[in-house]
Amino acid sequence: MNTSYIFLANGFEEIEALTVVDVMRRAGMDVKTVSITDAHNVTGAHGVTVKADVLYERTDFITPEWLILPGGMPGAENLARFAPLNTLLQAQAQNGKIAAICAAPAVVLGPLRILDGKEATCYPGFEKALTQTTMRDTPVVALDRIITANGPSAALRFALAIVANSMGENISQEVGSGMLFYPRSMNFYF
Repeated sequence: MNTSYIFLANGFEEIEALTVVDVMRRAGMDVKTVSITDAHNVTGAHGVTVKADVLYERTDFITPEWLILPGGMPGAENLARFAPLNTLLQAQAQNGKIAAICAAPAVVLGPLRILDGKEATCYPGFEKALTQTTMRDTPVVALDRIITANGPSAALRFALAIVANSMGENISQEVGSGMLFYPRSMNFYF
């Protein structure tokens, strides 16, 4: 299994980023937090500072499994303005996997047209940026290579959907159960 990367920009939504890292690591997945700034310390939208594992400029993104985008404002806008990430996302969209939550599906993926012709969800009010996307009013939409979620309360479901996609529903159920999360199924299109 290849390394996955979750990108941190100042103003990121802390629960969306850290929940995903925690759940993926519980599942045994290799995931790295990546600062798109020139420093390892990145401060979230609610004042929580996180030390990223790696800096974008010093990381070689060869065949990543997942590229993951937390939301939060102005975090999602900061991700969208970072041209090297946009280039990486467009390349990943060809055959790789991308996950985005909250504002990130609309603010980051929308302008890149990565969600055109697909189903997705995002934070309420941002749907207007995704005119070529079939929007679903649901916490998580999990497609084969793209997973989107609508906001902080969906962070655990979003993370478990990523695990289910990569490692199977049984592992996702096991990790969720260990966290006292007991969904009836890991079908994340609800």
